[in-house]
Amino acid sequence: MPNPFITVANRKIGLDFPPLVIAEIGINHEGSLSVAKQMVDAAFRAGVEVVKHQTHIVDDEMSSAAKKVIPGNADVSIYDIMERCALNEADEMALKAYVENKGMIFISTPFSRAAAERLERMNVQAYKIGSGECNNYPLLEHIAQFGKPVILSTGMNTIASVKKAVAIFDDHKVPVALLHTTNLYPTPAHLVRFGAMMALHEAFPDKVFGLSDHTLNNNACLGAVALGASILERHFTDHKERTGPDIVCSMDEQACKSLITNSKEIALMRGGAKVAAEEEQVTMDFAFATVCSIAPIKKGEVLTKVNIWVKRPGTGEILAEHFKDILGKVATRDIKADEQLTYNDVY
Repeated sequence: MPNPFITVANRKIGLDFPPLVIAEIGINHEGSLSVAKQMVDAAFRAGVEVVKHQTHIVDDEMSSAAKKVIPGNADVSIYDIMERCALNEADEMALKAYVENKGMIFISTPFSRAAAERLERMNVQAYKIGSGECNNYPLLEHIAQFGKPVILSTGMNTIASVKKAVAIFDDHKVPVALLHTTNLYPTPAHLVRFGAMMALHEAFPDKVFGLSDHTLNNNACLGAVALGASILERHFTDHKERTGPDIVCSMDEQACKSLITNSKEIALMRGGAKVAAEEEQVTMDFAFATVCSIAPIKKGEVLTKVNIWVKRPGTGEILAEHFKDILGKVATRDIKADEQLTYNDVY
């Protein structure tokens, strides 16, 4: 059965292709289009294929109750943060054009129906859906009707709630990839939980899977690739001296470049069976041992550990694993010391 894949703007994503690294600028620009463009420049230099934004239309996204909710990584309300960091439609369109003019793919996470409508007007190639919206089934239904590929983060959700989300996209025949996530900023190593990522993969074996990571380095993403992840997402900034709630768990240009290079290398290491590779034959020839005489042997003499043993190279006929089968047999000819034996030499 072929490995599953999805396609976003002609970029195929799945086990048979290099891992896709998504650089999430998100709200790291703090509402400045100029800063956002500087981050895009850095992402381009790092070799990024996909830049991800967050689309916030605050009055459609949150009720006034959000003015009293303070995230764990901030000291002001979530409402105030998003109001400060949101780009208006004109600026977001300009950002998308800037990304695409550099040959990269622009995607974004809509946090409301109005945000999804804006992105559809902008003709985005795919939708990224955050963990907080994974069980927002009305919004998922709305996005699914657009028919665009979806990358769905599943943090804070169970397999049961993810199944409901996946069913919505399947019903609309919308390709969906699933990302395991831990929504702590930053995420400590012991809460990354690769086991949860693999449980997600086992529950949805026909879906591309990956990791949206909030740790402080690339290790979690690289470990995820070794386990089969095809999509890696980390927050991104042009430099770590920026302020903002997500900067602490953002990769900079150099870390991103390393992630792209190293994830491709680790992806090449996956798979295989525990048998000798064809290319190992040149090593097997000298590294393996075969049965040899260690003393002169007369025709008719019994073979014992005194006159035969196993030695490199592995180019003889009787491999070391068959040594015991040869003991007690009789030589069919005179054999000099230090000869590799053949089956014709014994009976």
